[in-house]
Amino acid sequence: MIANRSAASIFLLSSLFIAGCSSAPADNSNAAAAATPALSAAEFTDANAALVEGIKLLDTGDADRAIEILNRAVELNPDLADAYFQLGIAYSLIETRDAAVVEEQVTPTPTPGEKKQRVATTNSEKAFEKAVAAYRKQIDANGNDHLAYFNLGRAYNKLNEDEDAAKALKEAVELKPDDTEYQTELGAILVKLAQYREAISPLKKAIDLDPENSRALNLLEDAEAGRKRIDFVTDKKDANKAAGNTNTNTSSNSATAPPPSNTAKPVDTKTPPPPPKPAPANRPN
Repeated sequence: MIANRSAASIFLLSSLFIAGCSSAPADNSNAAAAATPALSAAEFTDANAALVEGIKLLDTGDADRAIEILNRAVELNPDLADAYFQLGIAYSLIETRDAAVVEEQVTPTPTPGEKKQRVATTNSEKAFEKAVAAYRKQIDANGNDHLAYFNLGRAYNKLNEDEDAAKALKEAVELKPDDTEYQTELGAILVKLAQYREAISPLKKAIDLDPENSRALNLLEDAEAGRKRIDFVTDKKDANKAAGNTNTNTSSNSATAPPPSNTAKPVDTKTPPPPPKPAPANRPN
């Protein structure tokens, strides 16, 4: 009995030992993978690789590190427009985050006669401005680059230069009309400009190309509602104008019409009428 128990114990211990040894390599490999350090910004030697890594970091919410990597990308290639655009987005996230935690500060009262200093542009604006310049350079090299026009419009939109954004996006749509994203972005900027009637056509086209385009569907509702508001106001103004013209014509006709003749001709009382002649006397027969 004791020998059987000892044998069973030895077998159990041996099984546990083997299981532990078989699982060790997997744990070690996972640990090694987790311990692999990420590349520093300076270690990137290819601009496109740095751009891809920067976009990945933005997707994970690590805007601070994304800025480091994207700055390395534009350092390696100063004409890499997409890197500037993504850099602008990364800086925007940081600026929004910082603005949320900064307490309200009291603005000092300026001295009379003192010139107001110009507020410096933010890092995000500087990045988007560089993106605009880089995209324009691409377009100068190839006027049929619809993607460059599209991204140029997006960069202008980030700078709130909406008229220029609309022009660039119209060019993109003209070059590639069957792109639902291009049509949607054009409709969005036209809604932003309150050009609701003009926005309806590209948004309907975007939905025809992709019926699941929820953004285009929502924007189309906004565009149609805005068009109805403008039409209502315009119709009301026209009605008021027509009513005003009618009242003006009525008043004008009343002012120029001759007064009615409802009084008798006055009698001349200065010269008395002549006395009646006497009747002739009867002669005797």
